Amino acid sequence: MLYHLFEYINKHFSVPGSGVFRYISFRVAMAVIFSLIISMIFGKYVIKFLRRKQIGEEIRDLGLEGQMQKKGTPTMGGIIIHLSILVPVFLFCNLTNVYIILMTVSIIWLGLIGFLDDYIKVFRHNKEGLKGKFKIVGQIGLGLIVGLTMWFSDGIVVREKVDSIVIDSEQAVVTTTETNVKSTITTIPFLKDNEFDYNMLVPGNDQTSAITWIVFVFAVILIITAVSNGANLTDGMDGMVTGISAIIGVVLGIFAYLSGNVIYAGYLNIMYIPDSGELVIFAGAFIGALTGFLWYNSYPAQVFMGDTGSLTIGGIIAVFAIMIRKELLIPILCGVFFAESLSVMMQMMYFKYTKRKYGAGRRIFKMTPLHHHFQKQGYAGIDAVIQKPKNPIPESKIVVRFWIITLLLAVISIITLKLR
Repeated sequence: MLYHLFEYINKHFSVPGSGVFRYISFRVAMAVIFSLIISMIFGKYVIKFLRRKQIGEEIRDLGLEGQMQKKGTPTMGGIIIHLSILVPVFLFCNLTNVYIILMTVSIIWLGLIGFLDDYIKVFRHNKEGLKGKFKIVGQIGLGLIVGLTMWFSDGIVVREKVDSIVIDSEQAVVTTTETNVKSTITTIPFLKDNEFDYNMLVPGNDQTSAITWIVFVFAVILIITAVSNGANLTDGMDGMVTGISAIIGVVLGIFAYLSGNVIYAGYLNIMYIPDSGELVIFAGAFIGALTGFLWYNSYPAQVFMGDTGSLTIGGIIAVFAIMIRKELLIPILCGVFFAESLSVMMQMMYFKYTKRKYGAGRRIFKMTPLHHHFQKQGYAGIDAVIQKPKNPIPESKIVVRFWIITLLLAVISIITLKLR
C-alpha cells in the first residue's frame, strides 16, 4: 500500500524523498525491519492468547528425552509468521506484480490447510489431524494455480536470445536479438549450458505445445507437494524448520535479486526474469518473520508453529524457487527437507518389505523422521521407546548441526552461479 501511495505522490506532487520507494534495497530493508518487529512484538501477545485459550500441543510419548516437558506448549504459532510476512508485503511490495500475487495466494492457501489440520488436532482432539489425502488435494490445488498462472499469464516471461536470418543482396546474415518469451525453461546446477527445457521431455520438442505446459504444471504440483511435506516432517524440534528456512530464504532472495537485474544476470550469464526482482522484498519479509519467530521458537520453545506454519513455509520455498526457475536446485538447497522425507520413505518401504519376507518388520533408522534417529543415538536398543537414554544428544545440538549443514548447502547452491 505504501509503495503505491508514494508512487502516486511522486508522480503527481514530486515530494522530495517519495521516490525512495522505487529502490528495491530500501523496500527490502523496510520489509525485514517491519517483519522482525511484528513477529517479536505481536508474537508475545499471540502466545499469551493461545495459552489463555489452552491451545496447546498434544504430545505422544515416544520415549524421547525431554519430550513430555513440551506437552501443553502453545501451537498454531504459524499465525505469527503469516501476519509478519503479509503486512510488510502489503506495505512495501508492488501488489500488481503477478509474482507477489502468487506468493500471497500461496501463503493464504496453505495457511488455511495447515490451520484446519491444527484445529482438528487441538479442538477435535484428533491426533491425526486433517487426513493426508485432503492435504495432498490442497497442495495439488495450489500447484494447479501456480502452474496454470505461469502458463497463461503474460506477466511471467523470461528473456531469451533469438537468432534471426536477414537476407540482403549478397549474403544471409544471422543476427541475435533478445526478447521476452513464454518459456518452460529452467536452470540445471553445475552444468555449463545450464538450462533445461521441459519440452525435452515431450516428443517433438515443441515449446509452445500444450503437452509441454501440462508436463510443466505436473512438475510444479510434484515440487510444491514434496517440499511442503518435507518441511512439515522436519518440524519436530525447537527452532529446526525456522532456522533452516531462514537460511534458505536468504539464498532464494539472492537468486531473485540477480535474476531480476538485467546487468547482473548478463554478467553471470544466468536467466533474466523481468519483474522478478519484486520477489526480493517478499524474501526479506520471509526472512525477518522467521528470525523474529525464532525468538520464541528456539529451545526451549515458547510456541510451536504447527502445520499452520510448516506446510506454508515449505510451500513458499517451493513456489519461490519455481518462479525464479531454480526448482532443480531444491534437492541441494533444501537437502535437510529431502533427507527427512527420504528417511521416512526408506523406513516404511524397508519395514513393509522385511515384514513380508521375514514375518516381522525391521528398521533402518532408530526412528524417523531423521532428526529423531539422532535423538535415539543414546538409547541402548534400536526399538527402545520407554527406557531412558545413556548418553542422549541434546536436542539443541542436533538443531544447530542441521542449521550448519543447511549453511553448507546454501553456500554450495550460491557457488552454482559460477561453478559449471
